[in-house]
Amino acid sequence: MSNRILWADDEIDQLKAHIIFLEGKGFEITPVTNGDDAVSMISDRAYDIVFLDEQMPGMDGLATLEKIKNLQPSLPVVMITKSEEESIMEDAIGGQISDYLIKPVNPNQILLTVKRLLDRRRLENEKMSQAYLRQFNELSAKFDAGTGWRGWIDIYRQLTRWDMDLEQGDEALQQVLADQFQQANQSFGKFIELDYKSWLNNPDGDRPWLSPDVMDQFVLPHLDGRKPVFFFLIDCMRYDQWLLFERILNDDFVIETDFYYSILPTATPYSRNSIFSGLMPLDIKKKYPQLWEMGQDETSLNRNEGELMGRLLQRNRIEKSFKYEKVLQADEGRKLADKIIDYTQTELTSIVYNFVDTLVHSRSDSDVLRELAPDVSAFRSLTKSWFQHSSLLQMFRELAKEDVKIIVTTDHGAVRSLRDTKVFGDRDAATNLRYKYGRNLKADSSAAIFIDNPDDYMLPTHPPANTFIIAKEDYYFVYPTNYHKYQNRYRDTFQHGGATMEEMILPIATMQPR
Repeated sequence: MSNRILWADDEIDQLKAHIIFLEGKGFEITPVTNGDDAVSMISDRAYDIVFLDEQMPGMDGLATLEKIKNLQPSLPVVMITKSEEESIMEDAIGGQISDYLIKPVNPNQILLTVKRLLDRRRLENEKMSQAYLRQFNELSAKFDAGTGWRGWIDIYRQLTRWDMDLEQGDEALQQVLADQFQQANQSFGKFIELDYKSWLNNPDGDRPWLSPDVMDQFVLPHLDGRKPVFFFLIDCMRYDQWLLFERILNDDFVIETDFYYSILPTATPYSRNSIFSGLMPLDIKKKYPQLWEMGQDETSLNRNEGELMGRLLQRNRIEKSFKYEKVLQADEGRKLADKIIDYTQTELTSIVYNFVDTLVHSRSDSDVLRELAPDVSAFRSLTKSWFQHSSLLQMFRELAKEDVKIIVTTDHGAVRSLRDTKVFGDRDAATNLRYKYGRNLKADSSAAIFIDNPDDYMLPTHPPANTFIIAKEDYYFVYPTNYHKYQNRYRDTFQHGGATMEEMILPIATMQPR
């Protein structure tokens, strides 16, 4: 495949000879005439090098450079300028340009710059690849059901970082990593099958923080009256997505990231209600039966999070002013962002932001989104592009100017589901793809965790349902009826509810403005 070059210059028509010369050398050139178009192209497509005119009307080269680096920090950018002023070059170098050229430039000068930068990138990719291959056996040796919960957090962190570091590298090596990730999740599923129930039945034993612990361990201790606390829950955010968000937020915040495990099923009705109540789902139903309704519509089961949080504060005898907000639509986010500073008068503000989860579900139903985000790397990039232009980032940047404490987490992640497995149950069984509850459910034992006594897993049931099944690895459940229709419809979609590292091991960050 030829290397792709994006060239942004408001006088691009005068550079046709240069472009034809480079195309004759086997390069694919995308010409644009302004910074906005350059940023838009980089949001939608991968490039190997960008040539950027420093003096363009509208958004100039330096402003464009900043936006490009926010989207693709490692993308080589060559600044082309008419000026030799030292201050301009210092600004550009501070913005992490890879090189700069003084106009007029000739085609051979451009060609030499391209070859030098591509060779440097090749060497960097080779070095990264060699480092991963050296660690391959060491990592694989840890994929054992006997590895403890701390070990699995470490494995997940390392695999995620390798996945992000190697995403522009050799495709064969990316496949090796994908296979290793799958092997890790196979062992992780066995680990959860063996250990998870003991975490619930022996809460004082050696176990990770779980969904009901989030408020007690990470939020409530900051309610000391010294500064307002903001608790943001970004629905369905994976660790790799958080790493991209974190890079954008690092300039404004000092960030400490910890981890906790979602309860099973890793789905909004269970995990998020558990977070805001500080209780397992079965205990919510016992203590507050009027706030727990069994059903299959996920949104209907999360109408009472604000009230559950209020009950949690009451049980802890915390008499603090609090607010709960949920953002489901873009206009709701914009309105909240415009008045977010008003919330600094409240001691605790919890905000649920639903867009990432919406993006996950929309990709399942949209051929356009599947085309834009055909794999994990592209979906990650799409999520980052959304965040950079979101009202959520606007809120964070407004709060960065205030003396506040911010906690950011999620209720569960999502996994790319590539393999189907048949499930058998009655007509009242749930329709969810990564977990199901119903009467006497049956499925392939290699693809699912079977919960024959939901009480042991602190899960409420509603007759006639008497069992749960939880998907492992990258499986999704399909009923035999219309099997091929649903098999094809949901293959290669992002889903949640199951027992994988991506769904269960979740980041929780504490942020303080710099």
